Amino acid sequence: MAGLKYLTGFGNEFASEDPRCPGALPEGQNNPQVCPYGLYAEQLSGSAFTCPRPANKRSWLYRILPSVCHKPFTSMDHGNLTDNWDEVEPDPNQLRWHPFIIPKASDKKVDFAMGLHTVCGAGDAKARNGIAIHIYTCNTSMIDRCFRNSDGDFLIVPQQGEILVTTEFGKMMVEPKEICVIQQGMHFSVDVYGETRGYILEVYGAHFELPDLGPIGANGLANPRDFLAPVAWYEDRTVSTGYTVINKYQGKLFSAQQEHSPFNVVAWHGNYTPYKYDLDNFMVINSVAFDHADPSIFTLLTAKSTRPGVAIADFVIFPPRWGVADRTFRPPYYHRNCMSEFMGLIKGHYEAKEEGFQPGGGSLHSIMTPHGPDAECFEKNSSAILKPERVAEGTMAFMFESSFSMAVTKWGLDTCQCLDKSYYKCWEQLKSHFNPNWRPCNM
Repeated sequence: MAGLKYLTGFGNEFASEDPRCPGALPEGQNNPQVCPYGLYAEQLSGSAFTCPRPANKRSWLYRILPSVCHKPFTSMDHGNLTDNWDEVEPDPNQLRWHPFIIPKASDKKVDFAMGLHTVCGAGDAKARNGIAIHIYTCNTSMIDRCFRNSDGDFLIVPQQGEILVTTEFGKMMVEPKEICVIQQGMHFSVDVYGETRGYILEVYGAHFELPDLGPIGANGLANPRDFLAPVAWYEDRTVSTGYTVINKYQGKLFSAQQEHSPFNVVAWHGNYTPYKYDLDNFMVINSVAFDHADPSIFTLLTAKSTRPGVAIADFVIFPPRWGVADRTFRPPYYHRNCMSEFMGLIKGHYEAKEEGFQPGGGSLHSIMTPHGPDAECFEKNSSAILKPERVAEGTMAFMFESSFSMAVTKWGLDTCQCLDKSYYKCWEQLKSHFNPNWRPCNM
């Protein structure tokens, strides 16, 4: 949306007030006896009060009415959203999905909240330790409805169609090849402009942060200055027919009615905010001699576990870049991993599987499930002339990687009817090149 403004930086101490109400932020304190403009002060805490200062996350919101002003929550249909990881038997196979189907508005109007579908996940929202991967497919905007995730953070990856995300902190326009993060407990609503699809990585019990850079140094990968947080914007709107707040709580959906818009925050300050990021700003690190660096060099955001160096979830992207490695099979190598890898494609063709892996689809290679280039990719690149070349030009693939062993839902395996049951065949044409008579040239 033209004219939207943002604050820059990752995890900064921000302060913002709607210019229609100058001086709305209290001076010198958080909770005055009487707030400017007769507003209510409300703190949103994203961490325990006693967390060390570097990990302490909270923001103060100054709003027309506090968020407590609603009728009781009641259970509602959760559709294909679930945290039941025992719906079907475990499946260790390589899995791939054709593009997930977007419903036609002429058949049924579906908004963001109605269009959430869980593909896989693990852990427990009640125990505050776990992950879920969802697909959203929708065709209409949320009208007098908002969503709040009490279980964890949503990392939203649009694939088709831009989304206008209205939050308590302000508005963000998020387009394909951008992402946004809505952190735990934040109200938001999604406007769409036609058939819309994307991916969501949800984490329980941890927040996303920038990965440590180690020997890379002070700069590189996703730079903090490129993250954008919204500026304060409010609406003082009464909804005579009732405004619906949808709350995701312990994996289930609940709804409550209130008579006003929840986006009534006139000013706010703090370091716990929603934010967005343009994937084109990622500074790629790569090998300039031989062999591959590990794919962790493509990590944009990480949600750490309590074990050093092990993530609940990493968000990894594979942007356009130069490939220059000598004496090297350049596509991703054959691999078995102690992590689960869910891949999605925003646009273009993925280098290791140019056919079959399509934008709007996905793949899951579970813990220790072997995977790698298909037969055509292997044969082509085993004899390729190794000159400098652009890799992944015009494409953008990503990976949700997790230390959890993820279970696939019934929707993912059956109901969605997008599972590619012939995926395993892309490796059937791999043939043995073993030659027991081969000897090194210098022998």
